[in-house]
Amino acid sequence: MTRLGDLERAVMDVLWDRGASAGSGVTVREVAEALRDRELAYTTVMTVLDRLAGKGMVERERAGRAWSYRPAASREAHIARLMLDALDLAGSRDAALVRFARSVTGTEADVLRAALAEEAAEEPPAPSAAR
Repeated sequence: MTRLGDLERAVMDVLWDRGASAGSGVTVREVAEALRDRELAYTTVMTVLDRLAGKGMVERERAGRAWSYRPAASREAHIARLMLDALDLAGSRDAALVRFARSVTGTEADVLRAALAEEAAEEPPAPSAAR
């Protein structure tokens, strides 16, 4: 998964915050307007969106004469992929997971337990060995 630079992250945040993945996309002008406090040129925003499309982070389609952009994945899916990529960097994935589990808050641990229990309940039973 691609790590994002500061400006790329700001652009993606606009797309994610506007719910562009659920419906219609967002135009370059709309992104530039949402980031007006950064005083970015329209062409800068267009270049960032074009690069994000090249990286597979956004999908685009024609909307009249302009392009409309939407995230290729949700913010949560992107963060989960980054976490998995970080685990791949660990010498011991198990040790990194244990360290992570010990560093979360009690509420976060409850969320993890519930997600693991839900996943375990959805798994089909293992086939029994033939006798």
